Amino acid sequence: MEEGRGGIMEATTVIKKPLVTEKTTFAAGAVNRFAFEVDRRADKQQIKRAVEELYGVRVLSVATQVRKGSMRRNKAGWFRVGNEKRAVVKLHAEDRIELF
Repeated sequence: MEEGRGGIMEATTVIKKPLVTEKTTFAAGAVNRFAFEVDRRADKQQIKRAVEELYGVRVLSVATQVRKGSMRRNKAGWFRVGNEKRAVVKLHAEDRIELF
């Protein structure tokens, strides 16, 4: 469990899901970078420890971005979908994650 700005968070709550797209699949094979959707309260150190704990790999760097939620429309009118935080994790050259 990690103590940070968001309080105590376990590795399974820090990492929500891996992001598998054409761009992330190419980056995984070419430059050993993997993308994850993470909890918005998690900081870079928590993300690094969570990836190392869950996947058993060595993390060199973590880059994060908060993507603004899009506007959607339904019968009642317009509303905003919540923001999401993404993390791009660079691994040591010898390590791989087999999900990608």
